[in-house]
Amino acid sequence: MTNLIKLALMAVLVAWTVAGYAIWKWGPGLRKHWVNCPEKRGRARVLADQREAEFGSVQIADIRACSLLKPSAPDCSKQCRTHL
Repeated sequence: MTNLIKLALMAVLVAWTVAGYAIWKWGPGLRKHWVNCPEKRGRARVLADQREAEFGSVQIADIRACSLLKPSAPDCSKQCRTHL
């Protein structure tokens, strides 16, 4: 009986770990993406701010940095959000 309880506790621990990793990996926050930049006509690495628009839906709210533009703040019209 104690082995069954240990197995059940391990399964719950693994399930919580997998759920936590999935939320951390694909949930809201700052994430790096590759995108085709429509202004510079090249491939750029952007730092996107993902927010939860509604339950179960993540949406890009802002572009914080771009590899093709100045490191301080991207001053483009942020048309690359449509390409993400």
